[in-house]
Amino acid sequence: MATLAELLRDRAEVPPAAEEHLQRLVASWGVLSDLSFSDLLLFVPLAGHKERFVTVGQVRPTTNQTLYVEDLLGQEVSDAQRPVLGRAWSLGNVVEAELPVGATREPARVVCIPVRHEGCVVAAMTRESRINVARRPGELERAYVGVFDRLARMVAAGTFPFPVDEPLESEAPRVGDGVMILDSAGRVEYASPNAVNAMHRLGIYRGILGASLEELGLHSPVPRALEERLPASLELEFGEVAVFVRCIPLLDQGKLTGALVLVRDVTDIRRRDRLLLGKEVAIREVHHRVKNNLQTISSLLRLQARRLPSGEARHALDEAERRVRSIAVVHEILSRDTADEVDFNEILPSLVRMAEDLSSTSPQVRVTWSGEAGEMGAQVATPLAVALNELLQNAVEHAFVSQVPGTAARVHVLLEREGDLLKVEVRDNGVGLPPGFSLEASSSLGLQIVRGLVVNQLGGQIEMSSDEGTVAKLTVPVSRSDRRELAAF
Repeated sequence: MATLAELLRDRAEVPPAAEEHLQRLVASWGVLSDLSFSDLLLFVPLAGHKERFVTVGQVRPTTNQTLYVEDLLGQEVSDAQRPVLGRAWSLGNVVEAELPVGATREPARVVCIPVRHEGCVVAAMTRESRINVARRPGELERAYVGVFDRLARMVAAGTFPFPVDEPLESEAPRVGDGVMILDSAGRVEYASPNAVNAMHRLGIYRGILGASLEELGLHSPVPRALEERLPASLELEFGEVAVFVRCIPLLDQGKLTGALVLVRDVTDIRRRDRLLLGKEVAIREVHHRVKNNLQTISSLLRLQARRLPSGEARHALDEAERRVRSIAVVHEILSRDTADEVDFNEILPSLVRMAEDLSSTSPQVRVTWSGEAGEMGAQVATPLAVALNELLQNAVEHAFVSQVPGTAARVHVLLEREGDLLKVEVRDNGVGLPPGFSLEASSSLGLQIVRGLVVNQLGGQIEMSSDEGTVAKLTVPVSRSDRRELAAF
């Protein structure tokens, strides 16, 4: 589906400043649709055709049934099909008519409102609703539609949307959450039942009509919004109760005439946020304790290895200590953040340092890396870190046993992320693989561990070959759907 920016760029001729004005209108017109109980459509003239328009915006009300089940974005209409568009555009005034609309050609009341920016009409917004002559609107509907008419006049005058990009949080209130209408002095003229309930939640049980929110004991955003004549938002708290309040000034020819206040009880949302925060803190603490325990085990293995004479037993303990340390690195990264995933590029430096420390007893080896692995879950990062640690350790220990004097010993790790696949290449400039080498038949414990982790646990592939040294290539799926369940190897 094309976005507003794409439609304006490809199908219309709208100046950048006017485009930003229309972007702000579409970002905030859900309130207009709810207040009018109507569908809203936004039209601009088709590039090169003054008598044809293209639909660049559509919003359905949450307070009423929609007229349109289908998506109208990108559809073109002519002045003959919707004469209100051409009239509103040429006259620059609000035009009203009854027109057949939709696939069923149902008669509807269509009000076309010119959208002005810096004195020029840049678009036309239509309010479209069913014709119902049998039902008399109640007090709530009359109040809502009255506010919509005031906002519609602001749209036609170019004062709505406001010339600021106020970031709206996901829990910002809608009309159905609760509405209060204030006069120019900030006193309540009307309050919907949901708004009254929200005030009760804040401990306000006295009548609120005729009073300002400050007189009711609330520190609200209303005074700031009325003074600056710009929307303002604030979250009010009463014990464990939280109510989000948003105030929108109402203007007429530059004069402040009142304000629309939207309120929403966000107590349950805040309670959920606190529970999630508690879980996140607990998970971080678990990773921190696991890291500490693994580091303790690593230290014990290192101490035990130092008490043994050089030989197979000491070498085995050193290898076990490095494997445990590589797992601890992953948990250390996870303990820093509440995210479920870890950037593998943050793990690599620690693995490189371990490999270079090992080379201090062999010909000095320089280990480098490049590329981006991206983020992945700990269930991928942990076995991948162990496998990469084994490959680096194997290269440092065995690739340069007969190194030519004067030749720099190098190992390079290349990372390449392609969607849900991660490719890892470990290349050295050592002696290469022995003749007739087979990974499946290799007796090396380290390579058996690598193969088991990559193939059985991660569901990936591994290839090893000689190319002016040894090259190990891993291909690992990092998405959860592509990975196999944990398997023994």
